[in-house]
Amino acid sequence: MASHDFDVLIVGSGLAGLSAALHLAPTHRVAVLTKRALNDGSSAWAQGGIAAVLAAGDSFDAHVQDTLVAGAGLCDPEATRFVVEHAPEAIAWLRELGVPFSEEDGDLHLTREGGHSARRIVHVTDATGAAVQQVLIERVRGTPNITLFEHHTLVDLVTGTKLGLADPGCVGLYALDDATDEVVAFRAPHTILATGGAGKVYLYTTNPDTATGDGIAAAWRAGCRVSNMEFIQFHPTCLYHPHAKSFLISEAVRGEGGLLKLPESAGGTRFMPAHDERAELAPRDVVARAIDFEMKKHGLDCVLLDISHQPPEFLQAHFPNILARCLALGIDITREPIPVVPAAHYTCGGVLSDLSGRTDIAGLYAIGETACTGLHGANRLASNSLVECMVFARAAASAIAQAPVRERADLPAWDDSRVTDADEAVVISHNWDELRRFMWDYVGIVRTNKRLERASHRIALLQAEIQEFYANFHVTRDLLELRNLVQVAELIVRCAQARHESRGLHFSRDYPSLAEPTAPTVLAPPVD
Repeated sequence: MASHDFDVLIVGSGLAGLSAALHLAPTHRVAVLTKRALNDGSSAWAQGGIAAVLAAGDSFDAHVQDTLVAGAGLCDPEATRFVVEHAPEAIAWLRELGVPFSEEDGDLHLTREGGHSARRIVHVTDATGAAVQQVLIERVRGTPNITLFEHHTLVDLVTGTKLGLADPGCVGLYALDDATDEVVAFRAPHTILATGGAGKVYLYTTNPDTATGDGIAAAWRAGCRVSNMEFIQFHPTCLYHPHAKSFLISEAVRGEGGLLKLPESAGGTRFMPAHDERAELAPRDVVARAIDFEMKKHGLDCVLLDISHQPPEFLQAHFPNILARCLALGIDITREPIPVVPAAHYTCGGVLSDLSGRTDIAGLYAIGETACTGLHGANRLASNSLVECMVFARAAASAIAQAPVRERADLPAWDDSRVTDADEAVVISHNWDELRRFMWDYVGIVRTNKRLERASHRIALLQAEIQEFYANFHVTRDLLELRNLVQVAELIVRCAQARHESRGLHFSRDYPSLAEPTAPTVLAPPVD
């Protein structure tokens, strides 16, 4: 079995993973593993921007307060202030690297998004993530101490506990190399999980195909606690079109005056003021539920987002990619509204971690959407995700630089005697489809006890079938991703069943009111 030895392993090549790699490279030999190409994660899809206090008249206290309000009482105040106060230096770092943020009259152009009390969103037109990723990838490829392993899928983490060592911490991992179709061993005293979220557990999502919860599931299997998995953010405005897959219509469209309306068949009227005094600028959970309500009330497939009252030159300057994508599909946003639907967008919970990204397992860190730092609480404030990636990437790198030396352990050879089943691919495809459909139906924007029970029952049946495949047949990327998605689905349902109230992104018809006091939902894996 092929094996590799590094100082730090980073799983994931989004903003969190690449930022951590660049911070560590001057002093550590770093491996970055990603299951597809470097740019195939969610970070490159981020449109709106990065939240940071940079404008005169804005303040850290205001950004903290906006985050706490959006988080519906579940944000960790210390983690929130930690991120907010380190956000400006994260923006400065990106500017030093050469990210071409949009400017106006020589200053950074700051836009405003739902839930923010001020303009504080730094952006690169409406393609911020893609621009940032391009710069980071160029830097990473040009850094000698970073070795890239594209098309390597995480199979599982390896701990001293599993190997019977005195040190119970993480000692490395196994990954499937697509090129050779073989499992490869990677060992290192430090491993960072930066694998993103789990949007692909739902039928409709703004996430790329890579968002299968790999890091969350692997950390849970290794013995880490997870928290707040019931809080799945549904973005209110995903483009609704038969030839468009997972295309997000940025929050900034509403921030710049976009109005949500019913189709002409249902009256053609604006509806958000009837749901919340903040109207289109209400937090995402409020807007998503309002759209879901109106769609069900009127039997609609979608609602409309109208920004055609803005001048064409304004739309071209601020939303060139959205304008071009819609126009390619026959929708001229300068003249007509955009059809939109809510879609699973962001995993607010994840692997429980501290202000240095440390998890329950020594030598294992979780950053970015994979982690639950306490910043997002019950609902993530718009544009707080990318800045969280950068702040905790730097914090984890700093913690690793100061960590005590740990002994390296040899990883046992992977058992590759298992056969390949010709029917496996078809069964996996069918199971994946079944999972995403019943999660959408039973564990979506509005939940009930009965729906959660039904989902739990189906998840148990799928888990048994998938485990049989995993134990007896040659592993494939599709099988590994399905195994992780089903595990994450179980965690989402269990957390949802444990919360007997409606708060933030978790809305239950059986418990429609807030319960006080409240606390984060924390699940601990069973002890072997």
